[in-house]
Amino acid sequence: MTDTFETEKTQASDWFRQLRDDIVSAFHALEDRHEGAGPAGRVEVRKTSRTSDDGSDAGGGEMSVMRGGRVFEKVGVNISTVYGTLGERAQSAMAARKGIPGMKDDPRFWASGISLVAHMQNPHAPAVHMNTRMFWTPHAWWFGGGADLNPCIEYEEDTAHFHAAMKGACDPHGDTLYQELKAWADEYFYIPHRKRARGVGGIFYDDRNTGDWAADFQLTRDVGAAFLPAFVPLVDKRREMPWDDSHKETQLRHRGLYAEYNLVYDRGTKFGLETGHDPEAVLMSLPPVAKWY
Repeated sequence: MTDTFETEKTQASDWFRQLRDDIVSAFHALEDRHEGAGPAGRVEVRKTSRTSDDGSDAGGGEMSVMRGGRVFEKVGVNISTVYGTLGERAQSAMAARKGIPGMKDDPRFWASGISLVAHMQNPHAPAVHMNTRMFWTPHAWWFGGGADLNPCIEYEEDTAHFHAAMKGACDPHGDTLYQELKAWADEYFYIPHRKRARGVGGIFYDDRNTGDWAADFQLTRDVGAAFLPAFVPLVDKRREMPWDDSHKETQLRHRGLYAEYNLVYDRGTKFGLETGHDPEAVLMSLPPVAKWY
């Protein structure tokens, strides 16, 4: 494969930026609808950067974070486009596959994506994670992504709604794809040392290269587009439910699970730190406050 994917790279990075803008607009609308104390929260945007080992520019992105809103205690929606060369440790962190074709001889890479994590004020409203991304090397390309719901207080109807939206994104791409990606999420978002999942699952995929770039990109777009219909109705349903100190205690302890997973197992965290990306952006996913027994 030659490095003639400039048009495809631009299409992917432009899509991730548009998705970020759509999500931020929807989250502002949620804040405006909620009649809580204080002003509605607003996302603050700052540039992020990545520096290569030799000190040269290696891309970056934008970190969009809201803290202390009426609905969102902390939400981050990051986009990035990074490039350069990868060392062996970074290569092992960037994908599930064992051995990326051609990387030993030509370790150049390009990666772009969107990553979102939301931690809620109301313990009845679920936390959520979503990301979609594209990787390119001179010898291969692939997509990855998914979304999973992380309620501290589970409502079966909310779980069913979220999974139905994810299934709707997958179904046009194959009758069995949803079940395959759901099983992958169940395995990926499992916390071995706790012997439990971090939430109620969703879908996850990595190394997606069927040989049809347009089809794989469309799947990635469909997964991204399904996020707001999957999540916003749940927040609208739960954001004004009454809660007390016991509910908040449950929420904070559940956040401990989330923090443990992201720091110990999450491949995106490892890749970001191994490749020199802005640590504040990489660790954006961590909850603002958490508790352990």
